[in-house]
Amino acid sequence: MALLSPSMLSSNFFNLENDVRNLEKAKVDMLHLDVMDGVFVPNISFAFPVIKAIRKNTDLTLDVHLMITEPHRYIKKFAPISDYLGFHFEAGSPIAETLNEIRELGCKPCLTIKPCTEPEEIFPFLHLCDMVLVMSVEPGFGGQKFMPDSLRKVKILKEEITRRGLDVLIEIDGGINEETAPLAVEAGVDVIVAGSYIFAENMEQRVKKIKAL
Repeated sequence: MALLSPSMLSSNFFNLENDVRNLEKAKVDMLHLDVMDGVFVPNISFAFPVIKAIRKNTDLTLDVHLMITEPHRYIKKFAPISDYLGFHFEAGSPIAETLNEIRELGCKPCLTIKPCTEPEEIFPFLHLCDMVLVMSVEPGFGGQKFMPDSLRKVKILKEEITRRGLDVLIEIDGGINEETAPLAVEAGVDVIVAGSYIFAENMEQRVKKIKAL
């Protein structure tokens, strides 16, 4: 069964608490929180105070995704309020050092790749990760169309993780719905991030569909 991490980027910002409570009732596994700086990606989203407030008011696992430049500068700030803390391979931080710092601060490290990055580029760092995130859209905005080539990358990562006997989850984010989610799970995805598809009518039924995969 795939784990589900709904992307709060698609939630109702005017009534964020209501969406969190509804997701708790629907028994999702995590909440995916995108932190964007308007530099690494052309958008700005959740800042530290919002995630801190969510952390104080839910027991759900928080899956925090830093889409920012030089993320190592902010690890000490975000790690205490995250369960999984991810950053981009392409973001200009020392990879091994940043992954190790996240773990030392008691958080599970996640390394993320954009569509332009081949999975083999992060092979040297897999043993330092608890999770790797494959972006199946260009990071920065919700509601984009799924990029099928991401499935190839998932398969390559799954084969390498299995070959080396590593305990590393594979997460996918972007364009996930009832059509693309089964393809992702079949390719080897363990954690599904879904935004626009989840935050619609019949949220609980949509959560059940994804979690049943």
